[in-house]
Amino acid sequence: MRKWKIRRCIVLWCKDCNRETNEEICELCGKHTEPDIPVMIYWCEHCKTPIIREANKIDIDICPLCKGETRYMASDLRPVFPEERLLLEILVAKPLAYKEKTVWVANNRYYIDGKAKVVPINLFKKLDVSNIVAEIENYKSENNYDFFNDTIERFVFANREHLNYLIDEATHFIKETATEYPSENIVVSFSGGKDSTVTADLTVRALSNPSVVHIFGDTTLEFPLTTEYAQRFRKNNPKAIFKVAKNKEQDFYSVCDDIGPPARMLRWCCSMFKTGPITRVLNSLYLDTNILTFYGIRKSESVSRSKYNRVEDNAEAVKIQKQKVASPIFSWKDIDIWLYILSENVDFNDAYRLGYDRVGCWCCPNNNERAQFLSRIYMPQQSEKWRNFLIDFAKKVGKPDPEIYIDSGKWKARQGGNGVSAAEDVKIRFTNCTAEDNAKVYKLSRPIDDSFVGMFIPFGKIANELGRKMINETIILDIKTNVPIISIQPFSQEGYDFSVKIKTMNVAKHDDLQRMIGYQIRKYNACRKCLKCESLCRFGAISITGDEYRINSDKCRHCKMCVSAKYLNGGCMMDKYLKTKK
Repeated sequence: MRKWKIRRCIVLWCKDCNRETNEEICELCGKHTEPDIPVMIYWCEHCKTPIIREANKIDIDICPLCKGETRYMASDLRPVFPEERLLLEILVAKPLAYKEKTVWVANNRYYIDGKAKVVPINLFKKLDVSNIVAEIENYKSENNYDFFNDTIERFVFANREHLNYLIDEATHFIKETATEYPSENIVVSFSGGKDSTVTADLTVRALSNPSVVHIFGDTTLEFPLTTEYAQRFRKNNPKAIFKVAKNKEQDFYSVCDDIGPPARMLRWCCSMFKTGPITRVLNSLYLDTNILTFYGIRKSESVSRSKYNRVEDNAEAVKIQKQKVASPIFSWKDIDIWLYILSENVDFNDAYRLGYDRVGCWCCPNNNERAQFLSRIYMPQQSEKWRNFLIDFAKKVGKPDPEIYIDSGKWKARQGGNGVSAAEDVKIRFTNCTAEDNAKVYKLSRPIDDSFVGMFIPFGKIANELGRKMINETIILDIKTNVPIISIQPFSQEGYDFSVKIKTMNVAKHDDLQRMIGYQIRKYNACRKCLKCESLCRFGAISITGDEYRINSDKCRHCKMCVSAKYLNGGCMMDKYLKTKK
C-alpha cells in the first residue's frame, strides 16, 4: 500500500483578508482560517487540458506543462466519459463527432476542446427516448476510451502539484482528527458515490488500516450500478469490515401511498431508509461508545451543506447522535474528486460514466431534469413505474391536471399532507377537563396499552403502584424529586373512540409540560416508523420494534431531546410531513 508523507507545510486561508497563512488564527484580523484556498480552472489551448490553480499562485494563468498562457474556463468541472460523450453527440445530432476531442462539463455547459456548448434543460423533455436508446445501441461498438485515456493522463500530469497538496492536507486532517479514537471506533460512511469513495480511500491510506469499518446505507432505492459497485468494493477490499444498513421492514411505495411521496422539503425517506438503518447498525456495533465517522460531505454541493462545519459533534447538527463526524474532502470541488480518482486509479460507480453527476436515490425529488432524463434511458421500467405512481397520487389528492403536475416537477415542491388521509393522525385533538385544573382529555387513534404509558418515560419514573387502581391511573414521578408530576387515566369522551385524561401537577409551567405531552400523543397516533427518534437519542433508549415505539427506562437519561421542539419540531417528524394548510 502506498504511504504518504507530508510534503510541505499546510497552507491556510483567511477569507476576510483574502490572504494565505500558516496560522490557524489570522495574524491580521484574528479570525479562524481554513484549508480552503480558492481555486479557479484555466484552459490551456496548447495542451488541451484544464489547469487547476490556487488563488495564491503568482503564475496563476501559466500552464505548468508548456509554460504558455491560459484563459479562465470555469469554477468547477467534471470529466465527460465516452458513454456520456456519445449521448451528447446524439443529442446534438453529431454521432462520434467529438470522439477525439476533450470534453468536460459544468452543469449543462459542455466544453469541447475548451469551447462552451450549452445543452438547454428543456431539450430533455422534447426528445424521444426510444430513438436515443436505439442510436446509443447503434454507435456503441464504435465508442472507446483510447483518446479519453490520453487526455486524462495529460490532465493528471498537469495538476499533480495541486493533487499532492490536497492529499497532504486531507491526510494530515484525518490523522489529527483520529488521534483521540481507537482504530476500532473509526467508521467510514460509504454511499457508493464518488465522494464517499474518495473519503474511504483517503482514510484507509492515511490511517494505514485496511480493516476500517465501512457502513453502506442501502436505501432500497439505489441505482442498480450503485449496488453493483458496492458489491465490487466489498470484493476488492476484503479486509474492510463492510456493514450494510437497510430497512427491511418498510416498502417505499407502500409508505408513499400512505403519507405521500417525498418532496424537496419533505424527505422523510432519508430518515426512514438511510439515517435510521445506519443508526441501528451503529447501535449494534458500538452500544454506548462514542465513535468518529469520516464522511464525504463537501460544502460546494449545496447551500445547506456550505453551512456545515468540517468537524461536527453538536447535537443539533449531527443526524445520528453519539458520533463525531468529519469530512476530509470538505473543501474539495468536483474536479478535485475526479483528479484524485483518475490519478490514483480508484474504482468508482459506473453510473458516472453515463452522465449522472450524483448517485443518491434514483427517484430523489432533488434530482434535476437531466438525471430524470438519464433514468428514462438507462432505467426505463423503474422510471415508468414511478411516474405512474406519482400520477395516481396526484389524482388521489385532487390535482386537476395530474400529468402536468407531475411532468412539470410541481410534485417536488409539495408541502405537508394536504389531500392525504393520514394527515388526520398528526392533529392533536383535546378538550380541557372542566372538573380538574391542568387536565386535558386527548383523542387517541387506538386504545391505551403498555407502549402508550412507556411514552412518558422521558418525563420521569413510572409509578403504577401510586395510581388509583379503581380508575387504572398511572403516576409519573419527577426523576430528581420523586414528586408526582403527571397523572395518566383511561377516559371516555363523547366524540372520541379512544381517549385519555392527562393531568399535570406540582410543576411551575403546566402549559410547557402539556405541550411536550402533546408531542408524545402525536407520536402515539401518527408514528410511521420513520426511525428519526432512534437516530435522535444519543443513549440508544428509543427503538421501534414491530409496530411499537419503545423507550428503554434503563437507558433513558431524561434529557428530553425527544420531546423538545429544538431537536424535533412538533415532537414527531410526521408533523412536518403531514401537517395540512388551509
